[in-house]
Amino acid sequence: MATTVQASPKTAKTAAIPVHAVWGAAAGLVGGIGMGIWMSVSWPMTDTAMITMVAGLLGSTDAFAGWLIHLAIALFAGITFGALLGLFAQRIAPAVVLGLAYGAVWWTVGALWIMPANMGMPVFEWNDVTSSSLGAHLVFGLLAGATFACIAQAMGKRTDQVRG
Repeated sequence: MATTVQASPKTAKTAAIPVHAVWGAAAGLVGGIGMGIWMSVSWPMTDTAMITMVAGLLGSTDAFAGWLIHLAIALFAGITFGALLGLFAQRIAPAVVLGLAYGAVWWTVGALWIMPANMGMPVFEWNDVTSSSLGAHLVFGLLAGATFACIAQAMGKRTDQVRG
C-alpha cells in the first residue's frame, strides 16, 4: 500500500498526496540547488554560464529566470523520482545509485534532446557543454537520492499510511 499524507480530515477522502512525492519534491530541490550552483559557474570555453542557457528555454538570457526554470524542472524531477522510485530509495546506497542513474536519464532526455531541440541546436551531440552537463545532472541525482533516503530514514516510515 502506498504511503500517503492527507491534508485534513475534511479532505481526507479527496486529497491524498503520496508522501514519497513530497519527500521527492524536497530531494529534487536540494539536488536542483547543487546542480544550479554547478551550472552557474562560467564555462571557460564559452564564458557563458549554463544557467543562462536554461533561461533560453523561455526566450530569456537572465540568470534569475534560468534559476526559476531550473528549480521548477528540479521540483518536477524530484516529485517524479519519489513517486516512481521512492519505495526502492529508502536506504542510502540504493538511493544514491538510483539517483545517479536518474540524473543520467534526465541528462539524456533534457540536456541532449529536449533543450537543444527547443533551441534549434543539434540533438544528442557530445561536446564540452554536454559533458559538463552530465556532471551537473549526476550532482543532481546524487544529492536528490541521498536527500530522499535521509528524509525517509528520518521519518521512519516505509510503507504505512501517515494521516494528518
